[in-house]
Amino acid sequence: MAVLAVIFIVTGVFFFTTATIGLLRFPDFYTRMHAAGKGDTLGAFLTLAGLALYNLHHGFSFDAILISIKILLIALFIFIVNPTATHAITKAALNCDVKPWEKKETSK
Repeated sequence: MAVLAVIFIVTGVFFFTTATIGLLRFPDFYTRMHAAGKGDTLGAFLTLAGLALYNLHHGFSFDAILISIKILLIALFIFIVNPTATHAITKAALNCDVKPWEKKETSK
């Protein structure tokens, strides 16, 4: 179970890293929000799921199960709230006339 937990945590950190790279490299606000919204949601969910599994690797005591359930509820909350917040921020930017990036034409 500890190996599975480590795989989840490493995969979650990978998604956090790719979201950070996307946030730094993408050209405009909307693509950056897309990278941050998708990567952070999946990264947080996988990392917290791995932590919940790792918490159970010593045994299935009542306390360990209760803590793992709380961690999974936090992961579920983030899984619901993060895309909603990303959508609301993006909608507010659209309402404030933040223009999307457009590729410039090159002359031939």
